[in-house]
Amino acid sequence: MIRDLIVKNRSYRRFHQEVPVELATLKELVDLGRLSASAANLQPLKYILSCQPERNALIFPCLRWAGYIKDWRGPAEGERPTAYIIVLGDTSISSAFLCDHGVAAQSIMLGATERGLGGCILAAVQRTKLRKLLKIPEHYEILLVLALGKPREKVTLEKVGADGDIKYWRDKDEVHHVPKRALDDIIVGCGG
Repeated sequence: MIRDLIVKNRSYRRFHQEVPVELATLKELVDLGRLSASAANLQPLKYILSCQPERNALIFPCLRWAGYIKDWRGPAEGERPTAYIIVLGDTSISSAFLCDHGVAAQSIMLGATERGLGGCILAAVQRTKLRKLLKIPEHYEILLVLALGKPREKVTLEKVGADGDIKYWRDKDEVHHVPKRALDDIIVGCGG
């Protein structure tokens, strides 16, 4: 059921680095993004796929992980993603990508979850550095980086407390807790 898949699809930030993600799997996941809705059906998204350790090592330092967890610079060696999908906007097709990359990223992540993988959608990216390292042409706008692999951590959903704090945290057992607002708190109008 789609609800179960969505609940299981969390932002994972630690992975079993010894478990590879194959290029064929990345292509299958990008195909889900390709088949997703696109504003005016322009289909301006392009993708860079990486599952080679050498290339992954270039991408990793360009990313910022878990802003709410202070003094944590991201996964340690041995817990890093084994694959990345860099989502680009082709400015020769359109100058506005609207929500296309969000829709495609969610489709890709749901597909990854269905395959027993996990990942994190990262928008905190050192774009200039990444462009230079991977020699990405200027007409491609770097929109998102999807980090993928076999999850090493447990992520659990919590109710937002009375204080309204939505910041995620890790407990002493390294379980990642993510507060979510209640359904009744986000519906502001209901007809019928």
